[in-house]
Amino acid sequence: MSSPGSATDLARCIVGAVQLMIEEIRPRLIDAALTGHRAENENTRHADNFLSEYDLWMHDRYKTVLAEHIPSFVYASEEADPEVIGDETDPDLCILVDPLDTSELAVRGLCGYTHVLVYSRALARPLAAVVGDIFHHIQIYSAARDNNGDDRASITTADGREQILDSPSGATLSDALVTNYLMRPEQRFQPLARQQRFIEALSAPSRDGKARGRIGVDFGSIGLCHVAAGFSDAMVEFAKGFAIWDLSPGHYILHAAGGIVTDLDGASIPLDYNLNSLRDIRSAMARRQKFIAAGNAALANEIRGTLTPS
Repeated sequence: MSSPGSATDLARCIVGAVQLMIEEIRPRLIDAALTGHRAENENTRHADNFLSEYDLWMHDRYKTVLAEHIPSFVYASEEADPEVIGDETDPDLCILVDPLDTSELAVRGLCGYTHVLVYSRALARPLAAVVGDIFHHIQIYSAARDNNGDDRASITTADGREQILDSPSGATLSDALVTNYLMRPEQRFQPLARQQRFIEALSAPSRDGKARGRIGVDFGSIGLCHVAAGFSDAMVEFAKGFAIWDLSPGHYILHAAGGIVTDLDGASIPLDYNLNSLRDIRSAMARRQKFIAAGNAALANEIRGTLTPS
């Protein structure tokens, strides 16, 4: 594969890299699940997060694979400090990577995801994002800026079928499937359970009198991708906030599909992540963002109106 010349070419390059990573890591994770060899390591960067040897292997492998096709970039992975790859001292492209999201579940063979976002520092916006689903048939969620300057999103299945994403949910709250990362009992589930007004609104009867609202569990960027595809209607995060590598790829894909991501005050979260220097990138990697991601603005506003500040 040659060096990418446009954002569309760049997206194809990243899709190929993610597909390769999925092919290489999936058998290792299945073996880990079946043998119980979960290979946990001490996590010195994020003490409360699970870290396995598979995360670290993917961190190194991504660096090698991306460098084969992109001459120079800032590599900003969850597992290490940002570093410049290639000959340029100050390259335009910053590539944000979460090598293995939900690794605590991936080593059990339940679910696992991998995130890549390519950000142009000169344009102060993403050029491409790819979220890979390691275990499911819908394998790739992606977005890129096309030759007309428009952002386009799509999904690709494991057998190569591609579908454009441009019709996220138009649901209202009483009809909605709203997801949340509620895995941690005290840090995540209890704050959700205390959102009584939100739960009551989600439980209210729909127009036909049936209670159709549902709460589902979802994870990092994949949760926003599910909203982009219309598989779920919204995702909320009001407890701890998401780190940039968990939020930004899905944020861009949902934006390109026509959805919305706001903060808890209703302000749209910009695509400019302020990655002007290595210091700025380190600072961005240390922050967390609370948000509402929805298929439509009215639903985002409905959700916001029910949330009690934590």
